[in-house]
Amino acid sequence: MTKGTTKRMIIMLLLVGLLFAGIFGFQQFRNQMIRKMISGKGAQAQAVSTIVAEPSEWQPTVDAVGDFRASQGANLSTEAGGLVTAIHFESGKKVRKGELLVDLNSAPLRAQLAQLQASANLARVNYRRDLAQLKIQAISQAVVDADAANLKIAQAQVAAQAATIDQKAIRAPFSGRLGIRQIDLGQYVAPGGTIANLQKLDPLYVDFTLPQTEIGLIHTGDKVSIQTNAFAGKTFTGTISAIEPQIDTATRNLKVRASVRNPQDKLLPGLFATVRVNNGATQQYISLPNAAIAYNPYGSTVFIVKNGGTAPDGKPALTVEQRFVTTGPSRGDQVAVIKGITAGEVVVTGGQMKLHNGAAVFVNNSVLPANNPHPEVKDE
Repeated sequence: MTKGTTKRMIIMLLLVGLLFAGIFGFQQFRNQMIRKMISGKGAQAQAVSTIVAEPSEWQPTVDAVGDFRASQGANLSTEAGGLVTAIHFESGKKVRKGELLVDLNSAPLRAQLAQLQASANLARVNYRRDLAQLKIQAISQAVVDADAANLKIAQAQVAAQAATIDQKAIRAPFSGRLGIRQIDLGQYVAPGGTIANLQKLDPLYVDFTLPQTEIGLIHTGDKVSIQTNAFAGKTFTGTISAIEPQIDTATRNLKVRASVRNPQDKLLPGLFATVRVNNGATQQYISLPNAAIAYNPYGSTVFIVKNGGTAPDGKPALTVEQRFVTTGPSRGDQVAVIKGITAGEVVVTGGQMKLHNGAAVFVNNSVLPANNPHPEVKDE
């Protein structure tokens, strides 16, 4: 082997050594950077909002939707046609059961009634006279029987005419509040024509449905909470008064009716209602804002704030630990955490998008997510 060949081999060995040394140094540098990133050292801290996990009482509930309806309601109409001769009510006023509302022209019928009453009186006189004659055997029993039948026929005709006259007077079938008047004085109203709407507003009914899985939850006499966006933020208390004795085979739902007191007539039939039924005894759950939970296909996670890391000014900061949790029921802006968090731990509620396990953070609670268990629904 010549000196030139030996020299070239030495150079090649040196180059190979330098190459291996560079690769080894790069790997050491990379591993060091990874360790720094994992530990949070050398990484810029991210601003997050936080909340301290605390337990609170939860009342398990089942929510349903329904509609208000009057306990009694009808469109008042006439059985017989005629001209309106008198109107005894004003639109929107309360009336009592049996109160006279409208008179239709009944003059011809009353004239006929007088004629029929005269015929009935004559039939009564004939019957009594012939009955006296029968006692002295002056007439036969057949004549007296015919007189008795004629008297009954005359009396029936009087009663029928009086009933026809009564149809000309429209009275309130029950106590309630009248709607807008649909007739005017002197107007001809055909049989079945609408006079006004009458609604009994106290109490009101709320009809709603529940899935068949909640049959054991409902009992007659139970209390329910009722809300409507017509009175935002106000809750009305109702009592379950009736339960349908069968399941709707099309929807597999159970129809339920609750009764609600309405002494001031504020609630009206047709209003949309949200009904809340209590489902068992109260429970203790750790409550978090819904924004604190990251829902993923592989499970729900949160970030827990731990000590460690470096702040932007170089001072010791905080790090986060990603943790899987098991969530339970929700209410308003809150969700219950059944497993994965203990009371007193600090949970990130905002700024999670830039976080990873071990990331450095600092707390900025100037802006916090909604955390109201019973937010009010506002119409825009």
